[in-house]
Amino acid sequence: MTDVLVFAPAPSLTVTVEAHPSGDEVHVHAGGQGVWQARMLRRLGVSVTMCCTLTGETGTVLRHLLDDEGVEVAAVERAGRGPTYLHDRRSGERVAVAEEQGDPLGRHELDELCSTAIREGIATGLVILSGPDGDDALPPDTYRRLAADLRTAGARVVVDLSGERLAAAVGGGVDVLKVSDEELQDDGLVADASPQAVMAAMRELHARGAETVVVTRASEPLLLLDADGFLEVTPPQLEIVDTRGAGDSLTAGITAGLVRGETVREAVTLGAAAGALNVTRHGLGTGDLETIGRLRELVTVRTLDEPAGLDEPAGRVSPDGLAALATPAPPEEITS
Repeated sequence: MTDVLVFAPAPSLTVTVEAHPSGDEVHVHAGGQGVWQARMLRRLGVSVTMCCTLTGETGTVLRHLLDDEGVEVAAVERAGRGPTYLHDRRSGERVAVAEEQGDPLGRHELDELCSTAIREGIATGLVILSGPDGDDALPPDTYRRLAADLRTAGARVVVDLSGERLAAAVGGGVDVLKVSDEELQDDGLVADASPQAVMAAMRELHARGAETVVVTRASEPLLLLDADGFLEVTPPQLEIVDTRGAGDSLTAGITAGLVRGETVREAVTLGAAAGALNVTRHGLGTGDLETIGRLRELVTVRTLDEPAGLDEPAGRVSPDGLAALATPAPPEEITS
């Protein structure tokens, strides 16, 4: 039995071509949000099972790549096209040669995937629900059902989602929700990224089913809200190579802290350190445990008072955002 289950419904096969002094260099990796989270968890010494679909030839390759990274795979295998991309970076810029989101899950495949997630989630007791590569891979309401069922079965649920998937998961109830202020704006949950607006949205998400809400704010300190109030968490500011994967490393670090028996308020410092190191690297969800541990000592935390006027209308979640949260999207029709 592993420590954590990562629900990653549709991971990607990524192929990148880069220039090398002696000729072209081709890199083949497993990719996608759940993969990056699992990769960082492994760097932090946490054992991981990934619940996913493996589709066609790309799925066969993905299984080998995940095995090589030390990730146990609980997969639904199927024929068809899986999420894949081929990028050419020989010019120094990322040029998409081919990109494929893959085939949506059929009704029976989705049933099998959810059953696998519940079974493995009960075994680990701690689950990250991550999004698929491809907007149409599965209905958003899947996340509401999984969050509710896993918590009913006694598992803790961490989610790193946005849009309809975020709304659905919160409707089912989650232990930890991680989201960025940019995603809150894109989803219409805040009118702007001011601290007052973001904190009001966090209050609303907490009231609607997220026990702890963590919001990242680009180069600004991240914010945490739980039953005891707000925290401001400031990681060390390091030189940025690539910001992609930083949020997923944060989520993985928080989850690793929970595995160690820490509270979320304690675990968020590990997550902040993991995210801080990840931006200094080209590899997404990468880093080493010793460096992350040293960076954790540089993370500062302070309690925030409830800001004046938090309950005023100007600081609240927008009406459209409230409607989206109050009424999770209905299940979409899925072909068998």
